[in-house]
Amino acid sequence: MSPAASSPPATTDLIVSANDAKYQRVEGRDTYPEAAGPDTLTVLDASGFPPSVVATVEVEHSIAGPPQAVAITPDGRLAIVAAPDRYDRAAGRTVPGTFLQLVDLAAAPPRVVGRVELGCHPQGLAIAPDGRLLLAATLGGSLAVLVIDGGRVTLKTMLALSTGRLSGVAFTPDGTAALVGLRDEQGIVVLDVRGSEVTTERERVATGVAPYAIDVSRDGGWAVVGNVGLAGLSNPGRLYGDVDTVTLIDVRRRPFRAVQHLTVPALPEGVALSPDGRWIAVQAMAGSNLAVDNPGRRAKGRVLLFAIRDGAAVPAGDLPGGEAGQGIVFTADSRFVIAQFNVEHELAVFAVDDGALRDTGVRITVPGGPASIRAKPR
Repeated sequence: MSPAASSPPATTDLIVSANDAKYQRVEGRDTYPEAAGPDTLTVLDASGFPPSVVATVEVEHSIAGPPQAVAITPDGRLAIVAAPDRYDRAAGRTVPGTFLQLVDLAAAPPRVVGRVELGCHPQGLAIAPDGRLLLAATLGGSLAVLVIDGGRVTLKTMLALSTGRLSGVAFTPDGTAALVGLRDEQGIVVLDVRGSEVTTERERVATGVAPYAIDVSRDGGWAVVGNVGLAGLSNPGRLYGDVDTVTLIDVRRRPFRAVQHLTVPALPEGVALSPDGRWIAVQAMAGSNLAVDNPGRRAKGRVLLFAIRDGAAVPAGDLPGGEAGQGIVFTADSRFVIAQFNVEHELAVFAVDDGALRDTGVRITVPGGPASIRAKPR
């Protein structure tokens, strides 16, 4: 980090959206336009309404993978971007990178200041509440454990967790545990965290098929997991928009336990818990990712809201979303939800008003298809 740079104010509610510009879904088909611009990181200040864009930084990113392949330190000084890839036009395929990108948010202007090589493709990211530890889930089944010291990020160890792919990862608010999704092996594995030491006794939590994005509430009561079903597995065959599930997990005491599986429209790509622990937001593709000749095709996805009452989640809102939507996140005050509309290249802002979900109509245009989104640890 630049010694002359100053951190954003502690009260700023920073949210970062990583955007894949090289990929464009057209009526459910994968395309890679030749005139596409660079992938980017959009930095938002959501401490006021409407949220405002404070910076845009060129990075490498991919839509492929859970929409939590980006993270930001609690002091707002550093963003980490995972899921790097590039498109090899001659070979007609994407080439995944094996590194993390470090973005100095305190620089003027913010910029990429380094890379950390991991040796395998990183996807889901999580930063500890104290800002000193970073976990990166990889496609190779190993979890990268990295130490953060100011602007420096150093790989400490690779912890083998699965013979299949990992997906999402999230810390508990006290920083003593973390949850990692076993995308192919199924379920959640719980990690024990003591300082920079990360271990596991293979404590497991049940989920639906192909656990993907994971979030934990600031009050330390709940975790939520989006299960993307057969679509999240290798070679799933032809799919028609079957319903999927979201799992509610009680994390108030060990061992953690799944207490409810919620039925939601197909592909709950993004899930989020409000910081106050009262609400669950889900962004489901609901068939909007399918080709036009598929009978399960729908023009738009759904944005859902659930209220947590008496230890269970109950439906509280269901509104039209975007086409093939990706990640979703709450603002720090739990009053607004920001959803990534991938095909539209927009961040859509919804409000939680008197226990109901309302589309504010606010749309923030980003340069590329938004694919991953995260807020500061809260």
